[in-house]
Amino acid sequence: MNSINDNVAIQRRRILRVMGAACAIAMTPRLVLAQANHPSYPSRPIRLVVPSAAGGAPDAICRVMGNELATALGQPIVIDNKPGAGGAIGMTEVARAAADGYTLGYGNVVTLAINKSLYAKLPYEPDSLTSVALLGTVQNALVVRKELPVNSVKELIEYAKARPGRLTMGSAGNGTTGHLGGELFKSLTGTFITHVPYRGSPQAIQDLIGGQIDLMFDNLSSIAPHIKDGRVKALGVSGARRSPLLPQVPTIQESGVKGYETTAWGGIVGPKGLPEEIVTRLNAEINRILATPAVRSKYATMAFETMASPPNLLRTMAMMESPRWAEVIKRSGAKVE
Repeated sequence: MNSINDNVAIQRRRILRVMGAACAIAMTPRLVLAQANHPSYPSRPIRLVVPSAAGGAPDAICRVMGNELATALGQPIVIDNKPGAGGAIGMTEVARAAADGYTLGYGNVVTLAINKSLYAKLPYEPDSLTSVALLGTVQNALVVRKELPVNSVKELIEYAKARPGRLTMGSAGNGTTGHLGGELFKSLTGTFITHVPYRGSPQAIQDLIGGQIDLMFDNLSSIAPHIKDGRVKALGVSGARRSPLLPQVPTIQESGVKGYETTAWGGIVGPKGLPEEIVTRLNAEINRILATPAVRSKYATMAFETMASPPNLLRTMAMMESPRWAEVIKRSGAKVE
């Protein structure tokens, strides 16, 4: 258990250092001037594959960026939702697409860092995908159905320990940060809670609201509206600090679970061999869009924290987080065939 705590802290500090350095690198003149490169691209619509269900956090994030990027590039960005298999179905389509810039995908911590340890046979190679740009990060929230007689993380732990295996924890699917964040929570608190995977966050949320499951860890982007409406109760957030969107909700770590910290992240990727000129053009446009007040405001309402980045930051983050999640998967026994 101490090993997980230590690794979480070490990896998180490293990632924050890399991300901080990236902010300065991303806005160099080389990247800004690169918008003029490859002037014939794009000449037709671009497909953006979102490897999760419509209505979830990744979908909302990509639709905001897709609308803005379409205006910037002068071509439609067609959002193509391909849920299933922990994002493997969608990412496989991206990996097998022609490396011409007309098929891109939303790669995140699950598809780029987690799946390689979770799946015995993965139909795509995460490390082969071309990293284009980080869009941002988002915390998860620990939420419970409103009828559950607990109002804090401490009370939930006590309640779960008195009823081993009887509480149910929904998630957006096996291997998601909601699932593995829950497994980390169980490991650090010594609780036994039954995992119930769904095919997406919206379905799990509806069952939580309806009382069919007891709790879940979910992206603030998708669960925050239900917290604010009082349909579910938020006990804690997963990051190192409280969320500006829900400042009254403590972090799980400050609630007494030492070492608990998880953050989901995601960005744009392409097939292997995507031309450098196209990567640089897309990266520059995305960084410019992320800096606009309108987009920052839209993402802020989703609790999605954005930042400019060099093209390779997604790859770097995946390499740094993979060992940490591999250890969580190994300790929890989670596996998908």
